[in-house]
Amino acid sequence: MPFPTAQIVPLIIATSFAAGLNVYATVATLGLLGRYHAVQLPANLHVIQNWWVIAIAGALFVLELFADKIPYFDLVWNALHTFIRVPVAAVIAYAASSSLSPEWHFASVALASGVALAAHSGKTALRVGVTPSPEPFSNVALSASEDVFAIFLTWLATKHPYIAASLAIILIVLLVIAIRWIWRMLRRTYRRLMAGPTPAESTT
Repeated sequence: MPFPTAQIVPLIIATSFAAGLNVYATVATLGLLGRYHAVQLPANLHVIQNWWVIAIAGALFVLELFADKIPYFDLVWNALHTFIRVPVAAVIAYAASSSLSPEWHFASVALASGVALAAHSGKTALRVGVTPSPEPFSNVALSASEDVFAIFLTWLATKHPYIAASLAIILIVLLVIAIRWIWRMLRRTYRRLMAGPTPAESTT
């Protein structure tokens, strides 16, 4: 059964959010679901069901599984992936929405780019807040939860796209709030460092 046209946009929203967290997990999950006929993907997305695409995405997912859990290196890794996660989400949206009208086709690509960027930015901001923690467990736990959630959300998008899209939108709102909070915390920390120790601190 072909993927319903009315569900393509919710699918794009949810998978774009997942790609913003872990693009390799998203591509591999979509490919495996399509390959084993767990879902009938939009026609132009059938290319990701190719074993070569699945294998490459899986290998890169394993690499990210370790690289994304190394404190401070994960910040560099995530910064570089700004140029991977967002474009790949846009390409997936472009292929998935090819059956839509030209207006919705290009709007879907823009929407996918924005959602992936929001998820990626929120992920990076959370890492900036967590990475300086002296213990490594919080960083590992956060990374692992992102990996699992990216796979779960991709699966949910193929089964219940409206629920998955709604969840992605709610999380975008929460991430925006988290980014603002982290930014304010960093500004306060920077100002405190620039101001130097207080008289009470300098006498101790």
